[in-house]
Amino acid sequence: MSRFANKTLPTGLARTTSTLAPYTGPWGYAQAAHLLRRATFGPTRAEINAAAGRTLGGVLTSLLTVSAAPTPPVNGFTNDTSVPVGQTWVTAPFDNNAEYWRARSLRAWWMGQLMQSTTLVEKMTLFWHNHFVVEFDDIFDGRYSYSYLDLLRQHALGNIKQLAKDITVEPAMLRYLNGNQNRVGAPNENYGRELLELFTVGKGPLVGAGNYTTYTEADVQAAAKVLTGWQDSQANNNSFYTATRHDTTTKQFSSAFANQTIANQGDQEYKALVDMIFNENETAVFLVRKLYRWFVYYVIDATTETNIIQPLATQLKQNGYNLKPVLSTLLGSEHFFDVLNVGCVIKSPIETVVSTARQLPITFPPATNVLAQYGIWDWLVDRAAVMQQNLGEPPNVAGWPAYWQTPQYYEMWINAVTMPRRNQFTDQLISSGGYTRYYTGGNFNIKIDAVAWVQTLPAATALDCTLLIAELTKLLLPIPLTPTQLAFLNDTLLPGLPDFEWTEEWQEFLAAPTNAMKRKDVEDKLRALVRQIMGLAEYHLS
Repeated sequence: MSRFANKTLPTGLARTTSTLAPYTGPWGYAQAAHLLRRATFGPTRAEINAAAGRTLGGVLTSLLTVSAAPTPPVNGFTNDTSVPVGQTWVTAPFDNNAEYWRARSLRAWWMGQLMQSTTLVEKMTLFWHNHFVVEFDDIFDGRYSYSYLDLLRQHALGNIKQLAKDITVEPAMLRYLNGNQNRVGAPNENYGRELLELFTVGKGPLVGAGNYTTYTEADVQAAAKVLTGWQDSQANNNSFYTATRHDTTTKQFSSAFANQTIANQGDQEYKALVDMIFNENETAVFLVRKLYRWFVYYVIDATTETNIIQPLATQLKQNGYNLKPVLSTLLGSEHFFDVLNVGCVIKSPIETVVSTARQLPITFPPATNVLAQYGIWDWLVDRAAVMQQNLGEPPNVAGWPAYWQTPQYYEMWINAVTMPRRNQFTDQLISSGGYTRYYTGGNFNIKIDAVAWVQTLPAATALDCTLLIAELTKLLLPIPLTPTQLAFLNDTLLPGLPDFEWTEEWQEFLAAPTNAMKRKDVEDKLRALVRQIMGLAEYHLS
């Protein structure tokens, strides 16, 4: 942990007093960019301009629209010989020798979905993965992991209570948290404990050994009994219920749940447990706090708790745990657009990798070249993994610590290991050689074409170095730079030269675009400029 990281969270005066009142301030590029940065992964210049030309309400409606489910992943590696390259393996039998490559295929495919995302669905799918955690390597069955991801995506913007019910008997979860071992006479408390502690009501203040205001050890034991009888079938790729393994006694819960009981309901009993838990106000509060930290900021002071968390929790519960109205309220509020909530989040490794790949002018392999496409997606997964966030592999059932570990939270993404790797990633893309992925039968090179990028800008912007720098920084950075920083970037583009030199060089290039020397003159300057922008601390913020 960096010696500069938080030692304590701020206390005292309210960080901000803005509320959930609908945002009525200016609406333009800056506001659209802020919304899209938080709701998607790295909005492009075209996407931001398009959103700025619409109303906030219209943009929110689009973001909350659920698109058709993507086609399943396919085998993108010649190492997996169980199915042909380009054919899906999600309906194929389990194959111990192929599972490593199927997991890589799934992660690569998932990266591809993030790269193509233009709505809240993928951002929320990743949120639920960090919430209802499983680890792909522990599961070791690509079909299970795909089914789990498909379930998260189906419910990404839907009903949280229904998602909690479905995830409880999902084969991947049954295997990950030992629900498949839970039977009458030998209850396994693993899933019952995490259902209460991490997935729903959360830990309230400690009131005794293992007992909290929100649940007790007795509640964990009772929940485990409710959940007996469920197993997973690798042969049939599903979950199933066996009545003889189920505890048919009446389960008694503590005063935390008003001393309720759940009588035997067979294979429907787990639904009664989820309904009981979601009837608690603290469940809605716990979920809203996690959503707030995902979309806005990690500090929840007393004022934010009163103005934002409690009203959203009430709305969530009153709407039967349907998520869309709550997200619409939060993302359309004056609080969300408060200047203090802009550019205050440190981008996760996944956000860093995807936003870089989406916002910069890079040509990726076409879908017709499966090996190249999956190869590049696989490389992007690996880049995030070396920055300490591997898709499908949170470090434990609590998810990535940057979303819950107080008082550091997002600061945990930046350390002596990850910072150089972030810079190495962007440097590799901006270098003249870029990155080349080799695979059986060919290779594919990706790199930033800075010259082509600038050619897409308005002619007046491309000709004026001040306007050019302003255009690139407002796309890549969430907050305005100081005059000193802008002067530094100007000097990077034109080291020791007057501003008109850029205008002349760019005009000379446009007059002779096939002249290799003239192209290199502008290309070298642009690469140096983009490299410096991506080297700023602000580049790591959202």
